[in-house]
Amino acid sequence: MKSKTVVVALLPIMAALMSQPTKSFCQEELPPYLRDRGPGMPVSMFGTYVRTGELKIYPFYEYYRDNDLEYKPAEFGYGLNQDFRGRYRAHEGLLFFGYGISDRVAVEFEAAYITAELTKSKDDPSAMPNLLEDSGLGDVEGQIRWRWNHESATSPEVFNYFETVFPTGKKNSLIGTSDWELKLGTGLIKGFNWGTVTMRVAVEYDAAENKVDLGEYALEYLKKASERFRFFVMIEGSQDEVSLTPEIQWHVSRNVFLKANNGFGITSKATDFAPEVGIMFAVWP
Repeated sequence: MKSKTVVVALLPIMAALMSQPTKSFCQEELPPYLRDRGPGMPVSMFGTYVRTGELKIYPFYEYYRDNDLEYKPAEFGYGLNQDFRGRYRAHEGLLFFGYGISDRVAVEFEAAYITAELTKSKDDPSAMPNLLEDSGLGDVEGQIRWRWNHESATSPEVFNYFETVFPTGKKNSLIGTSDWELKLGTGLIKGFNWGTVTMRVAVEYDAAENKVDLGEYALEYLKKASERFRFFVMIEGSQDEVSLTPEIQWHVSRNVFLKANNGFGITSKATDFAPEVGIMFAVWP
């Protein structure tokens, strides 16, 4: 009985995946600089854009594997304020919503459930257990995004975003965020015959440490290879943590596409390996 219920629940998704793509922005008459991405506003999900009145829903899964995660025992309540490198593993299920309020304003919301474990370094003399494990609500965050102008043949689109990470986690926990985190970012997008380039940078405020610092910075590239497939690659960093993330998008219909990517750590402090897979749904009024 349980298996029949699962099959019935999956039927709408299976039907969408098997359907032929209907007319999408890939088939619209667009200027060359918009053919990779369409006329929508960028959201924080890689290579994804939202139009006025469009709701994007993205359930996805991410895995983290890092053999040299930097940590301090004091961060988990074990006194020693010294850096060590430990073994980290985590599984995370996330749900993302993005909505285009107008052709200049969009909002988004994301929440996660995570299970994580950290094996402490052999050089760590603190009273911290050899294995820390935790599970529950992960980061919960929201954004408002603003487009200052529309891209033209000669000038890039300029956008800003403001992000809030809510304090939903416990202090000294391996998961979640225990205090407010605020981020203000800006970016440029320009399409060319050979692809679309996005550059962005942000500053962030961490209430737990009461300081402002350089946040995420990234250089992104997006290319529409066909009506069904788009390819994306990004170099993204945060201070001295830098990673490379390639992604493929399979647009199975106008309203559904599959996203699959993998983050590879370039610097030693970045996560070694972080694959992600999910299905993006577009809902129109």
